Parts: sequence; structure tokens; C-alpha cells
Amino acid sequence: MKYIIVLLFTFSIMDNLILFDFNSTTNINKWRIIDDGVMGGISSGNFKIDSDGNGVFYGTVSLENNGGFSSVRHQMNKTKIKEFSKFVIRLKGDGKDYQFRIKDQVSNYFSYSTTFSTSGEWQEIEIDIKGLYPSFRGRVLDLPNFNSEYIEEMVFLIGNKKYESFKLVIDKIELKE
Repeated sequence: MKYIIVLLFTFSIMDNLILFDFNSTTNINKWRIIDDGVMGGISSGNFKIDSDGNGVFYGTVSLENNGGFSSVRHQMNKTKIKEFSKFVIRLKGDGKDYQFRIKDQVSNYFSYSTTFSTSGEWQEIEIDIKGLYPSFRGRVLDLPNFNSEYIEEMVFLIGNKKYESFKLVIDKIELKE
């Protein structure tokens, strides 16, 4: 009987994998901002933990000096995701569109991306893993969609081709079957 319970517990754990669950004691040192300043732009993004324990990505996107984006990225140890079919992200946006990007290898020059819209309310965004398409600097590449067994990086990016302030509050990022 003991072995059956352990076996059932093991299977129930495999239904989802929490990649990041923000709280008031979360260490965000491995989350880093990359703005268009790497290309001469002057957009300004920030990342912090708010008083409710959520991750908050906020700032201003500027189009000056050929700019136009801000991103926050998290590099992680190689994480196996083969058993899962989707990312589920609990967040509260500001009504703007954002991109979610992943890399199966940090050394790749391109990411696998999708765009999602926010409502201004708390919502769960579901992202089909196999629907993530390869892109580089805003251009879709002529390569297959994501089909790797692992990821090493997650990114949230805003770049809507306009000057705007933004705020994306993130509670949890997980994988589900």
C-alpha cells in the first residue's frame, strides 16, 4: 500500500512544474533587465518585488535612437520540459501586449517567442510550448517551432513600436501537461 501512495504522489507531481513562484522573500538577483540601450536606445526597465510579493516589471519604452524595447530575463539551470505542453503564467498587466520568450540554450542567438495581451486584471495566460516560434530582433526565422526537451532562459519583453510606460505584475510561472 505504501508503494501505491508514493507512486500516485509521483504522478500527481508530474502534472505541473513551478518554474518561479514570487513571494516577499524571493531573491530576484538572477532576473536581469536588458533594454534597447544595447543598441543605442534609451528605454528604461526595472524589476522588483512589490509589497504583495509579486515580481513587477515596469518602466518606459522609448523609440529614440532606434530604440523600442525593454525586457527582463531569467537564466536557469537546464530544465527538462519534455513532459509538459504549456506554460501557465499568472499575471496582471496594464492592457498592453507583451512577448514571452524562451531559449533552449542560452548561447543561441535567437529565442522562441509568442505575444500575449493583458487585460488590466489578474489572469492566467496559457502558452502552447509547441506554438513558440523562432525569432531574432523581431523577425520570424525560417526554422521549426520549439521542439527541445529543455529550457535555459525565460524572458518577458515589451516592444509595441510606440513610446509607452508599462507595468507587468507576475505571480507565478509554471509548466502543465
